[in-house]
Amino acid sequence: MNYIAIENNQTIPVVAIPEVSYNEFFVLNTELLANSPERHCVTYFGYPVGNEIKLVCCIADDSAHKIFVSSSRVKPSASLDSFTAVNFCFEKFEREIHENFGIGYKDHPWLKPVRYSQSRADHSKTLANYPFFAIESDELHEVGVGPIHAGVIEPGHFRFICNGEQILHLEIQLGYQHRGIEKQFIEKKKLLQRATLAESIAGDTVVGHTVAFSQVWESLCGIGVSHDIGYARTIALELERMAVHTGDLSAICTDVAYQLGSSVYGRLRTPLINFMQEWGGNRLSKGLIRPGRNQFPFTHELANRLVQVFDAFEPDFLEMNRQLKQLPSALSRFERTGVVSYDDVLSIGTVGMAARMSGLSRDIRMSHPYTLYAGLNHEPVIKHHGDVYSRVQIRMQEVSQSIYYLREIVKNVPEIPENTPSIGSPKPNAFALSLVEGWRGEICHCAVTDDKGELIIYKVKDPSFHNWLALALAVRNNEISDFPVCNKSFNLSYAGHDL
Repeated sequence: MNYIAIENNQTIPVVAIPEVSYNEFFVLNTELLANSPERHCVTYFGYPVGNEIKLVCCIADDSAHKIFVSSSRVKPSASLDSFTAVNFCFEKFEREIHENFGIGYKDHPWLKPVRYSQSRADHSKTLANYPFFAIESDELHEVGVGPIHAGVIEPGHFRFICNGEQILHLEIQLGYQHRGIEKQFIEKKKLLQRATLAESIAGDTVVGHTVAFSQVWESLCGIGVSHDIGYARTIALELERMAVHTGDLSAICTDVAYQLGSSVYGRLRTPLINFMQEWGGNRLSKGLIRPGRNQFPFTHELANRLVQVFDAFEPDFLEMNRQLKQLPSALSRFERTGVVSYDDVLSIGTVGMAARMSGLSRDIRMSHPYTLYAGLNHEPVIKHHGDVYSRVQIRMQEVSQSIYYLREIVKNVPEIPENTPSIGSPKPNAFALSLVEGWRGEICHCAVTDDKGELIIYKVKDPSFHNWLALALAVRNNEISDFPVCNKSFNLSYAGHDL
């Protein structure tokens, strides 16, 4: 067989990954995705091995609960057939490989830079000479927004091509705050340093990324974690989902000038993040999750306190939802605004809410479960219209779903083991992969070690890496005044993309 099937959070020897010619590699991975919405690419990257580049592609099969891993070696000077020409979901992965190593693709339709990082192969390419798409016409005009924005948000440039107020095309240029996160995972040798890096990938997804890192590290070191650790991580993941969704509902109301919704949802976010501070000492959950141990055990007292928070939160949240869904002025801005079709989300490979908004069921909690999710019988919230209102409804319903799950979970607080096993060292010449469903969608962390067990590659993929193109498609044929609410309804990460 020219691939190996693994499970989520599994470590295998690097030599167990079949290495085939590029032509076989190309046919294998494009055919694995052919006419199969249950399969998608979770990560595809390269790293140097001698004077060649080893390409590793990981395709998830959501129905079989497996990840198919394959590899190939190519020269940096190679000019290859593009996966993207067959299946567009590979486009950004191949652009990143091209940017980092100079590998060419004969028929890639959009071979542009992804980040312009320090590790780029061609240092003559900079942010200042980004090759924007242009349409020559006396009737069209361009509008540039950013990278410095009026609000206190992260930097990114949005270039609109418009006919009057109608958006014909949006190009999103990112890469302004590339911090070299993946390189630092290699350079930093202490586990605490690496855990802190994981917390810093995306400031609104501290739990999601740190759980993914912890699971990779535990798998590499061959240790199992006690029930209380998975228990605490599940609670933290769902609380992070609730807090961000609630805050985003506030921001969406702000963007349509609905002050009551903005104020009420904004107020409701506060007790959720304050509870995280009560639990672990930080409202964003920094310091809460660590590999191999339960840094802040979840106690019976915290369980009682969380139930009190929910008892106060839930009635106001549900009432605000009812008010918002009955407000004609808000619905007129939400419904049929920023639509992305099922065919488009499937084609570009979106994940998480940006897939589920258009009827594509992608949720790692169900398809590749971890921590307590296998026992929750999780059912993803699916909508079918792909508009702002679908994204609003998913947020509302996922918050209620999280409350239901957590009310059940906290009825049985586990005992804390007296002894915590030592973590040990990562296995040599090993490959590990972890998938976590963050509030935005699928997070993927991959690690490869050398013959001494040292990291030689650490690959991070935030769901925003898949989903920024969905925003660009969403605003086509909308008025430019609809961009803010479209943008906030996705709330994608600049930092998580730029790394």
